[in-house]
Amino acid sequence: MLRNTADLERYVIGASDGTIGHVKDFYFDDEAWVVRYLVVDTGAWLSSRSVLISPIAIGRPNWTEKLLPVSITKEQVRNSPDIDTEKPVSRFQEAQNLEYYGYPYYWVGSGVWGQGAYPSMMLPSFGSAFQGRQVQGGHIRADGEARGRENGHPHLRSCNEVVKYHIHATDGDIGHVHSMLVDEETWAIRYLIVDTSNWWLGHQVLIAPQWIQNVSWPDAKVSVDLNRRAVQGAPPYDSAARLDRHQEAGIYKHYQRDTYWTDEVIREAATSRL
Repeated sequence: MLRNTADLERYVIGASDGTIGHVKDFYFDDEAWVVRYLVVDTGAWLSSRSVLISPIAIGRPNWTEKLLPVSITKEQVRNSPDIDTEKPVSRFQEAQNLEYYGYPYYWVGSGVWGQGAYPSMMLPSFGSAFQGRQVQGGHIRADGEARGRENGHPHLRSCNEVVKYHIHATDGDIGHVHSMLVDEETWAIRYLIVDTSNWWLGHQVLIAPQWIQNVSWPDAKVSVDLNRRAVQGAPPYDSAARLDRHQEAGIYKHYQRDTYWTDEVIREAATSRL
């Protein structure tokens, strides 16, 4: 099921020994378009320090109570690496944070999360996810490929920062980013929710990241491989209604694009042959 990032903000993060805080933002990978971290405001118990929580730690959510349980303790969070979430997060800082919690590097492997599609596959119980790494003193020591990429260019972006970015079609502006829809299992960003009110009053549509040609971060602009007429005729998005697979298929059919679930089956089949 898909979840709106705007709705997920303020969700409570529950550790095994109490409440850590609430979600205030998300960091996503602007290459894979996957949420890599939840930015959590810890509140008074930790002087309102913001910490990064990986989806790897998240268990079965309680959607009714708006609670995301995590497999870590408050003490672990207290002693975790101090990362300034108001500044760009480097690959080195990511490595330190992941190693602290005993998680492998998600960027090592052919899948979205290491060798697989789900963050839970990177937990120690999934032994194959640790192939090529050694666990020493509770930390993951990555292979040469990971060490070589530790100081690479970071590709983490704030979801809140992207909200209000202008969307530019092949023949003109069509609106701005209102929010995002993420897959609750893979944490992949499936759609940008685009508000076309500055062009077509009171209308929201969904645009998949695969249709993005370019993002100009300095100009706060997203360019998509769609024209204005196609967007205007697209099925409207209703945030109050659940988006099902049949409706998603209708969106892809309208734009005459292959569905992401078809593409993922092809990628998984290719990976299994390696």
